Amino acid sequence: MIKKPGSNVARVRKHARVRKKVVGTAERPRLNVYRSLTNIYAQVIDDTAGKTLVSASSLDKDIKSKLGYCGNKEAAREVGKLVAKKALASGIKSVVFDRGGYIYHGRIQELAEGAREAGLEF
Repeated sequence: MIKKPGSNVARVRKHARVRKKVVGTAERPRLNVYRSLTNIYAQVIDDTAGKTLVSASSLDKDIKSKLGYCGNKEAAREVGKLVAKKALASGIKSVVFDRGGYIYHGRIQELAEGAREAGLEF
C-alpha cells in the first residue's frame, strides 16, 4: 500500500523548491516564516553572510502579555509589525518574502500584511 507523505514532509519539499529561487542579500534580506500550532516565528536573514539580522515571534513578552493565546491571526499580524519595526530600526527597508512552503493564507498572510502596514517593502 502506498502511503501519502505527511503534511510537514510536503511543506518541507515545497520550501526546498522555493528556496532554490528566493535568496536574501545584504541589501534585500529574506523574511522567513515558521508556523507552529500555537506560535509563529519570523526572521530576517542575510543568506550571503549566513546571519540572522532580526527576529520576532509570538513568544516575545510584549505580544504574549498583550494577546495571551498566540496561535491566531491577530498574533501573526502583531509579529509582522514587530519584525518590521525591528528591521526598520536596523536599516532594512526592503525584504524578499519566504513563506516557508506554507500557503499564502491565514496566519502567513496576516504576518505579511502586518509587516507591510509597519512600513516594510516586499
